Parts: sequence; structure tokens; C-alpha cells
Amino acid sequence: MTEIDIHTDDGKIEALRRMLLVREFEDTVQDRFADGEIPGFVHLSQGQEAVAVGVCGTLTVDDYITSTHRAHGHSIAKGLDPDRALAELYAKETGYCDGKGGSMHVASLDEGMLGAQPIVGASAPLAVGAGLTAQYEDADWIAVAFVGDGATAAGQVHEAFNLAATWGLPVVFVIENNRYSEGMRFDEQHNVDDLVDMAASYGVPGEVVDGQDVEAVHDEMAEAKERALDDGPTLIEAKTYRYRGHFEGDPQPYRTEEEVEEWKENRDPIRNYTEELLEEEILSEADHEALRSEVEAVMEEAVTFARESEEAPPSAAYDDVFVEDAPDVEAHRSRLAREESSWGTY
Repeated sequence: MTEIDIHTDDGKIEALRRMLLVREFEDTVQDRFADGEIPGFVHLSQGQEAVAVGVCGTLTVDDYITSTHRAHGHSIAKGLDPDRALAELYAKETGYCDGKGGSMHVASLDEGMLGAQPIVGASAPLAVGAGLTAQYEDADWIAVAFVGDGATAAGQVHEAFNLAATWGLPVVFVIENNRYSEGMRFDEQHNVDDLVDMAASYGVPGEVVDGQDVEAVHDEMAEAKERALDDGPTLIEAKTYRYRGHFEGDPQPYRTEEEVEEWKENRDPIRNYTEELLEEEILSEADHEALRSEVEAVMEEAVTFARESEEAPPSAAYDDVFVEDAPDVEAHRSRLAREESSWGTY
């Protein structure tokens, strides 16, 4: 996707459209997973759309992002096609990783998505590696690492902060503080109010932003990107909130339904931004309905595409394992190919 000029009327409407698309993608995954159509595990990001769209709306296709186990929103906001992204979740060979990555490993180098990382904190050092490449090649692109608030307690995240700061790498670390690290409240895990306080330890800027305000996130990220290209990294802490549990099926004993409903009613990034654009007469009710109909149609087509796509044969399990196939891999692939007629497909 192209950058968003969020200070124009068209840019504001585009930001809203992208947030609606992320929300519709996640709602669709929620429903299809509940129906048993999507295998494995899914972690949804309803409520956090302003962070994904605000950050990725400043990036070009040449910039890279790394993500966490909660990666759908970042992926769609960065420009991944909903058809292929959903097919990946369905474990179909038309998915971005031929159906092998699923929800927590989706990646697409062509769109600048280096990959979802289910290992806590792994997104940070991966982005540092990309930033080192950019510095080595004297390139004019940056890397962005999305990091959860819980992951900031991991050693490899601090190693990444330190190395990026010491070498002045073009990396921006976006900490999505959604108040809960899996099932632990923020104040149970951290002894600070703002995680960006740690930025001072590495001698880099640290900025707090309202993660429910897409324009605020966009503006903060735009400054951080410019700084990354000239001077080095920034830590951005986006204060946000997830409406769903840590994973689908999470009983959520750590919070009340009233708390979730209060955020949905008063702090929802899409509702509040829609009302703002309507009030400023940038958006009409008809425009809003057209946007909603558009994203709903996109996801209806994506579901059809994913359902009708073929599953990869068992022998494909050995594709893309090594750059050059080893003899024993070929033997296993051949054996599976011979047995596929009796095994069928997964």
C-alpha cells in the first residue's frame, strides 16, 4: 500500500477505510475460526486498528515491518492481500506461505512483511537485522518492529534496543501496550507507568501516543521515520486495548466484561474517527456506508477464495526446507508422493 497523507480529506478517508478493513478481516477470522474452518490458533487485534494503520500509513512498500503472534492487522495495514492472507490462515497453498505458516507465521517480502513472530520478543532483533542491512547498503528505507508490552521484559528485546541505539540503525520500535500481557495486567508485570521511560537507558527518544487515535499515531510515526533515516531509532509506546482475549477461547478471568464494553463504547478507534469525520463533513453517511459495504465485499470474496483454494499435498512439506535439496529430503518427498493417493490431503 502507498503512504497516507493523513492531513488531507482523501487521506483521512483512506485511513478509515484501512481500519475498517482490518476490523472486518479480524471479525471474519473470529467467525470462521469459531465455525471450525480455520485450523490452529488465532490471536485477534480488534481495538488496535489505529496503531497498525497509523504506523503502516507512513511506510512505503520498500520499508519493512516485523510483527508478533497478533499480526493480522499489521499485515493487512502493510498491504497484504486479504485473499492470500486468509488463505494462509486456512492452510491453503494459495496463501502467502503456501499454507505452512498460518496465523502466527505469515510473511511476504514483496509487501515488506518480514514475518509474524510467535516467539515473544523475536520481532525486535529481526528488525535490527533489517536495519543493519539498510545501514550497510546506505538505503533509504527503515524497519519497524511491533512489540507487545509483555515482550519488553524479554532480554532479546533489550539487546535489540541497545544494538540499534549503539549503531544508530534506522529502526523504529512500536510497543503496543494493550494493558495485558497474555493474562497479566500491566501493573502486575511492570514497575513503571510508561514503558518508553526505558528509552533514556539507551540514549534514544521515547514517545507515548494515544493508540486509539490514528492521526496521532501516524504523526508520531512519521517523525520517528524521519529520525530513523537521519539519526537512529525511536521507541514509541502506543497505549491501546484489545477487545478479544489473548487467544480465541481465552476465558479472560483477568478482566471484566464491563471494562471491555467501556472501551468499545468510549475509546473505539473506528467509531470515534468516523464520528469525527462526519462532524467535520469530510465524510457523509452515504460515504461511510459505502466504505463498510466495500470492506464487507472484500472479505466475502476472501472467504470464497480461501474455501475454494486447494490444500497442498503432503509431499509439499519438504518444499522450501533447504536452498539445495538434500538426498534424504528427496527420498522423503518421493515416499510421500507415492503414498498421497491413499492418504489424501490434510
